[in-house]
Formats: sequence, C-alpha cells, structure tokens
Amino acid sequence: MFYKCRASLSDKAITMDYSRFLSLVFCILACCFFFSTTEARSHKHSKHKHGHARPVSQISIPPCPSPEPANQTNNSSSVFDVRSFGAVGNEIADDTEAFKAAWDTACQAEESAVVFVPYGYTFMIQSTIFTGPCQSHLVFQVDGTIMPPDGPDSWPEDNSKRQWLVFYRINEMSLQGRGLIDGRGENWWNLPCKPHKGANGTTLSGPCDSPIAIRFFMSSNLTVQGLRIKNSPQFNFRFDNCRDVHIESIYITAPALSPNTDGIHIENTNNVKIHNSVVSNGDDCVSIGSGSYNVDIKNITCGPSHGISIGSLGNHNSRACVSNITVRDSVLKYSDNGVRIKTWQGGSGAVSGVTFSNLHMNNVRNPIIIDQFYCLTKQCTNQSSAVLVSNIIYSNIKGTYDIRSPAMHFACSDSVPCTNLTLSDVELLPDQGDLILDPFCWNAYGDLQTLTIPPVSCLMEGGPRSLLQNYLDHC
Repeated sequence: MFYKCRASLSDKAITMDYSRFLSLVFCILACCFFFSTTEARSHKHSKHKHGHARPVSQISIPPCPSPEPANQTNNSSSVFDVRSFGAVGNEIADDTEAFKAAWDTACQAEESAVVFVPYGYTFMIQSTIFTGPCQSHLVFQVDGTIMPPDGPDSWPEDNSKRQWLVFYRINEMSLQGRGLIDGRGENWWNLPCKPHKGANGTTLSGPCDSPIAIRFFMSSNLTVQGLRIKNSPQFNFRFDNCRDVHIESIYITAPALSPNTDGIHIENTNNVKIHNSVVSNGDDCVSIGSGSYNVDIKNITCGPSHGISIGSLGNHNSRACVSNITVRDSVLKYSDNGVRIKTWQGGSGAVSGVTFSNLHMNNVRNPIIIDQFYCLTKQCTNQSSAVLVSNIIYSNIKGTYDIRSPAMHFACSDSVPCTNLTLSDVELLPDQGDLILDPFCWNAYGDLQTLTIPPVSCLMEGGPRSLLQNYLDHC
C-alpha cells in the first residue's frame, strides 16, 4: 500500500513526506530513550533509598541498656553545653565553675532543661553541691567523662573530703548518659587508716575521710540511668532522705579489695527501684540503711563483692526500721556474702517484710545470712536489746557456696529472736567437694515450706508473738 501511495505522488511530495517521516521516527526514538533513562535512574534511586531505610537494631546488651543521647531529647528542652560556660575538658583544667554555671542556668529555666556533658572530653571538677529546687524537670546528660582531683594530696584543703558530687533538694531530675564517672579512688584506698586485707590485716591511725562519689540528699522523683562508674573513693551512690528513686541499667566497678566502695547505699529513703544493673566492688553491691522502705531490687548481677545487705542497723544503740524490701531475679557471684541482714547489739526497731526470691548463687560464702552480732572489732560486748528481724522469705535460691562457711547462717539475738523465717525451694551445694555443712541457727524461729538442700533442722517452730507486735509497733 505504501508503494502505491508513493507512486501516485510527485517526487517533491515524496521527498517532503519522507523527511517528515524521518523526523517523526527520530522524535519517537528520542522520547523512548529519555523515558528509559529516567526509569533507570528512578529504579536505581529507589534501591538506594531502600538500602538506607533498612532498620537498625537499637537493642542493647542486657542488663546495661543506655538512654538515648542528649541530641535525641525532647525538642522543647533547652540544652546547656558545659563548654558554652567555659569548660575545657582536657583532664587538667578545673571545670568546676563552668559546671556550676551551666547547672544554675538550667535550674532556672522555665521549661525542661538539659545540662550536657559531651562525648570525647574529660572534665575535672572539684567537690561541688548542685542545689535546687529547680524550676522544671532537669536532665544531667553525661556522655563524656567526669573525674575529681587525683587523691587526697590533690584535694583542696578547704573542700569537704566526705563527698564529691552532691545533688541537694532536687525534684524531678534525671542523671543519665553513656559516659563515665571516674572516681580515681586508688590513692584514697591506700591511706594507712583504711582496712587492708594483707598478711596482718592491720590499720594505722590518722585522718580517714574519703569522698562519696555521688550523693543525693533530700530529693525526689530521681532517675539514674545508663552511666558507668568506676573506682569510687568510697560509696559510689548514696541516697539520704529521698523518695521515688529509679536506678536503671548502670555499671559500677571497683577492685575486690577496695575498702567501703558500696555500689548503692540508701538511708531514710523510700519507693526505690534498682533494676537491670551490674555491680562489682569491694563492699556491698546494695546496702539498705535505717528508715528505708518499699525497695525493689531486680535483675542485678552482683560480684565480686560483699553481697546485697540490709544494714548494718542499730549502731550506737540507735533505733532502726526497715520494711517491704524485695530482692529478686538476680545473680550473686564470688562474693563474701549473698543476701545478708546485719544488726548491732544494743539497737532497737525492726526489719520486717523482706523477700529474697529467684536468686542464683555462684561460689558465694554465706549465701543466706542473718547476723545480729555484727561487729567490726573483737571488743563488742553483749547487750540485751536488739533490732527485731521478722517476716523474712527465702524462695527459689539455688547455686553453689564457698565451703569455708555454711550455706545458711541465722545468728539471732539472745533476747530478741528472729521470727517468721520462711524457706522454700532452697538448693545450695558446695562449689568444691562433696562436704555439705549443716546450716547454723541461734534463737531463730521459722518454717520450711519445702525440703531444702542442705536440710535445715535447726529452726524452731512458733515464736513470741507479743514481742513481735511490740517491736513492730515502734516502727
């Protein structure tokens, strides 16, 4: 058909139509090339976006997940970087005034504020008190490193040697981050007055104050999360007269022979949660002092250490009350004690409503111990009064113990016996050998809900109820 049409036209018409035809073909080919190129680019770009959109796991290794860094805090928060106030962060310069200025400014902010300690810097600050109350919720975000002067010889004479960082009268504060608090405690531990565990175990007289690393005093609604603390001169954390405290996912380390380096100590403090943390130190992982109640300790890895303790209580004939304490779902390993209640003779008051459950012991000396004859010297005299220990539950506690001491030790006061001790599903075997030591009991009343390993035959049945109620009424 095309041949017939072309034959009927003039040569000029044929030439013009042929040119138009070539132009049309060229346009079609050009369009096809353009769209195919665009599609190819679009396809490659889509693949590129898909690659970047792949989700990244944010799960941290338990039990130490860290909070989000400061740049992911609420956009409504005001961020006060300590460098903006003159902090240098070179390990040498004294950054104390810069930190205090950043704190004071953030504390007066009318909306949520962040004091930001950036990653990649090491800030040296002196003994300091951060004072409230503040205008709103405050976050102290530590992503870098904070440390004190290096030992007692570097400590200014006019600064307190009993504490380093103090937070006083604060309501609604979070101390958090992925940074490090380095207590530089070695020179403090080596003071000649410190209890040494050398060949003779002797100490020498002399000034013996050492600073608590971080202390909260008369504060409430507190969160401590994600931080690493190492080598504190004395206690790592201490909470006095505080309420509503949540400690989450922190990591505390110090050598096993570092004296008095308790991980977390609470005194006259209530409504406390200590969860998902690791403590390895030279004293108690957690110690609970007088006036504390409603304390929940969960998923703690403790040791080497002196264990988790209630006390010591009743020192200097004082009155002490502790109640509603739970320690659960935790591991204690290579420690001098497991779960311990310790009181001095001569005190008064009561420890009651305590539950130790779902605990695993790994080569622990004294896995379960009540010691109402606690004494730091050999010169303590017998006294007739004591802190009552009552309503204590030990449930599902299993593992191994160091055969230097029996697996269970209930040494109760001559005049104020322990009452209502309940044991169930307790299975503790020697870490080495086959010798199973009999549990020790003295003036202890309780009940076995199941058979135990080793068998406990020394608990007495019943108990003096009038004495129990009288002591509980005083708390």
